[in-house]
Amino acid sequence: MIGASISRWTMSYFATALAWLFVALALMVAGVGYPSAHLASPDTLVLVHVVCIGWLSVAMCGALFQFVPVLVAKPLFSEKWALPALGLLTAGLAVLLAGFLGLGGRLPAWLWLLPMGAILLIAGFGLVVVDLGLTAWLRPRGPARFVLVGLVSLCATAAFGAVFAFAHAGWAGSAGQSMLASGVPLHAIAGLGGWLTLTAMGVSYRLLSMFMLSPDVDERKSNMTLAAGTLAIGAAVVGGVLAIWLVSGLNVVLPAVGALGLAAIVLYGRDVIGIFGGRKRRQLELNTRMAVLSFVSLAGAALLGVVLVLTGAFAAYLGTFAFLSIFGWLSGLVLAKLYKIVAFLTWLETYGPVMGRTPTPRVQDLVSEARASKWFVIYYVAVWFGTLMLLAGQPSAFRAAAAMMTVGLVGIVREVIRARRLADVASPLRLPDGACAPHLLCARG
Repeated sequence: MIGASISRWTMSYFATALAWLFVALALMVAGVGYPSAHLASPDTLVLVHVVCIGWLSVAMCGALFQFVPVLVAKPLFSEKWALPALGLLTAGLAVLLAGFLGLGGRLPAWLWLLPMGAILLIAGFGLVVVDLGLTAWLRPRGPARFVLVGLVSLCATAAFGAVFAFAHAGWAGSAGQSMLASGVPLHAIAGLGGWLTLTAMGVSYRLLSMFMLSPDVDERKSNMTLAAGTLAIGAAVVGGVLAIWLVSGLNVVLPAVGALGLAAIVLYGRDVIGIFGGRKRRQLELNTRMAVLSFVSLAGAALLGVVLVLTGAFAAYLGTFAFLSIFGWLSGLVLAKLYKIVAFLTWLETYGPVMGRTPTPRVQDLVSEARASKWFVIYYVAVWFGTLMLLAGQPSAFRAAAAMMTVGLVGIVREVIRARRLADVASPLRLPDGACAPHLLCARG
């Protein structure tokens, strides 16, 4: 990536996403939403959308604006669309949440806010999909294919969400009401499984190889992983919609989707083990060690899902499975890589222009891994403890786990800000002649 352009607004996406994550954790500590309320309650809908749109989707979009051009070795189709997209996503989520709060009686019941929020979100995600899609389509190979499938899944997720929003407002007719009654699992699978997980898999291939100096995954192997994941999402979206339309239920569709999804996870695990086995950097950096814990969480979520299905308890513990998948696997991976990405991009922005003309620090000099490691450990231990408390049916102890997660997150964010501020760089090397300190929330134009 030396010499590659830096996405101007990636840091703004990351900052916005982290702010939403703090909101989500505050809601969990306060007992708003699951497990204090039912999974389908308006309070839980608020919590789920804060996490999945505000935190994970916004962070993923910010990362993709930076790394899709790297994946395809082409510039971003339009850098100018990134900031309007962020504004639309933020406004759309705020309006949608107000609609959910009205649905639950916490605000006036202005249900028209739900369709309005959906329209704003579709506009924001539409800019993201077109911008990234046109960029990735220039060279749809390797990890870029995962991104393209993820973007298609995002479109499906947004379409389901829009139907549900209009149905809640009473504007979708009987077909919309039928979809709202039965299609929520398809919305979740397309979003968490297709958009977030498949995209995270594709980006992680490139980041792991880059940061561990490993050969890229063999394309035939990654294509097998992608095929299994794509079939799972396709079966959920197409098969699920047909099943609802034919009034035959999802009892046949969901087991097939689960089997294909499990196959994709197993194949992904094989690919990741291959990347680790082929690395030239023997000493793993903190971001990679912490990413391993997210892979452990993914394996744990898959195992938990299998056990729950075999024991007939999956529906009863769906929230537990989702919590471990969202906060252990996806959020853990995003936090681990965000820690490295911010330092790496800050180093490129600050020292890239003077490289070779004056002594500069290493990327590792921008961070203190010994100090940061304890915050990651607190976060992951809290997630695993929270999972156990959900299994044990202890909502009060789960709120304590959420508070522990918040403590870990505060520490991680502090370390990220220190890296962006160059606070740990020794004075003689901090700002050599020709280097400029970066802005906190955006790259220099």
